[in-house]
This record gives sequence, C-alpha cells and structure tokens, in this order.
Amino acid sequence: MPILGSAGTTAILLLALVVRAEVAVGEHSFSAGVTAYERGDFDTAARAFHDSASAQPAAGTFLNLGNAEWKRERKAGAILAWERALWLNPREGNAKTNLAFARSTAQLESPQLAWHEVASTWLPADAWVWIAAVSLWLTGAMLVLPGIFRGRKSSWHQGVAALGLGVFILSLPANFGVITRSRTGFITAMETPLRLTPTANAEMVTKLSAGEPARLIRTRGNFLFIRTSHAEGWVASEELELICGR
Repeated sequence: MPILGSAGTTAILLLALVVRAEVAVGEHSFSAGVTAYERGDFDTAARAFHDSASAQPAAGTFLNLGNAEWKRERKAGAILAWERALWLNPREGNAKTNLAFARSTAQLESPQLAWHEVASTWLPADAWVWIAAVSLWLTGAMLVLPGIFRGRKSSWHQGVAALGLGVFILSLPANFGVITRSRTGFITAMETPLRLTPTANAEMVTKLSAGEPARLIRTRGNFLFIRTSHAEGWVASEELELICGR
C-alpha cells in the first residue's frame, strides 16, 4: 500500500524539479559570470552573479558579485555583496579584506554591533538556529525517553541533558543577535537624502553616502525609518538594502 497518495507524490516530484532547476540556473549563471568577468565585461558578470545568488545563495557567489560591482565602481553594491558573503560564511577572508579596503577607500564605517550581534558573527547565521534546536531536542530526549521506555535515568542521561541545556542557553544571545543584525542595511545611492518625515518633500536632515550602514527601525508605506551612527530619519524603501534581503 503506498504511503503517499498521487497528490503527495506529485507535490514531492514538483518540489524536487524546482530545486534542481534552481541549482541548474545558479550554476549556469555563475559560470556565465566567471566568463564575463575574465573578459572584462563587469556589467554582464554582475548580472550573472546576481542571478546565481538569487537562485542558489552562496558566499563565493556574493564574493564574486562584490568584485564585479567594485569593478563597475558601484561601491554600495560591492559592500552589500561582501557583507552577504560574510552573513553566509563568517570565515570568508577575502570578503573581510575587500570590505576593509573598500571602507578605507570610501571613508565609510562598519556597522555598529552590540555584543550579542558580534557573537552571532562567529558562525553562519543559520547555524545558530540548528544549534539551539538540536541542543533543546537533546535535552528533552534525555529527560523524557528513559521514562517512555521504562528505563532508569542514569547519571549520563542527566549529564547529557545538562550539557544540552547549557548549549541551548548559551546560543540564545547569538540567535537574538542574528534577528537584530538582520535589520542592518546599506544605503544604495550616493547622497541619499535622510528626511524628517516619511514624505518625498519632507525637510532633509542630512545626506547619506552610498554603502553607509544603517539600522532599520520601522516602516511606513514606501518609507523606512533608519538610524545611522550620526543621525536618524526616513528614506525611500529602494534606498536601503538589508543584509539578508527583504
């Protein structure tokens, strides 16, 4: 007797086909980007790497996208791409080096992070969720399973449960840091006006540089209220790109 009905089987097959198609698109676009980059066609390379990253996000793809954007003299796009590379792989040394050089050249500062956000950069963002989930499951299993199977809890059950609980508690600040850090974004255009109210004709507080980091606080219609290291106000939604997308 089949476990899944025809509808369930069809859904699984469609999902598998979609995943394979996305992987194929990502690989094809990445290869096209490398070819275009090597011949000096950085506009085509940037588009290809962007398509590849959209279909199959990877730190290496974002690294190459940042390189292509920098060659196009689009420093905001380059900084955003390299930051996204580090979001996926904090050990991507080339992205760190490129960011330091770009910010030194453009006289831009790095995002200001709280201590729990700094902790969240030690591992890929998704890893902290897995650590919390596995450690909590392990704690529950060690406390519940012996009773279910009518076994006696031994000292090693309690030790493993204590270890799992400790890891879970220690992972909470980093998980919170991932959530708050995901609201970090970067200004996309040169001399972006920071306005006092969420209207196109509002009084301008100051102008922001392309690639400047900002923290998203709230949204209202097509405007975003953001905070930088020196000012706060409203920008149009297309003038800020978050590190993990929207």
